[in-house]
Amino acid sequence: MSGTDLDSRIETYYVRVRGVVQGVGFRHATVRQAHALGIRGWVANLEDGSVEALLQGPAHQLDRMLSWLRHGPPAARVTEVTHEERASDKRYERVEQH
Repeated sequence: MSGTDLDSRIETYYVRVRGVVQGVGFRHATVRQAHALGIRGWVANLEDGSVEALLQGPAHQLDRMLSWLRHGPPAARVTEVTHEERASDKRYERVEQH
């Protein structure tokens, strides 16, 4: 796949982040980082203390976003990030907190 294909193809990933990721500004920082990278979708806290997100954008930008999520904002202590590609016809306009 050429660089142009990676720039134009939109992918969608469901992501789950575990560790100390609630109460440390993780969702807000994720939204800021996603905006900076041109990523769209949503991010939300889960009752088990983890954070989930649906991220959509060009493959190379999603790779950068996944890399950032492995560390998160300074106060976070990420212990695990899992992700899987999801087929989606829906196109998000921006990234939102839920």
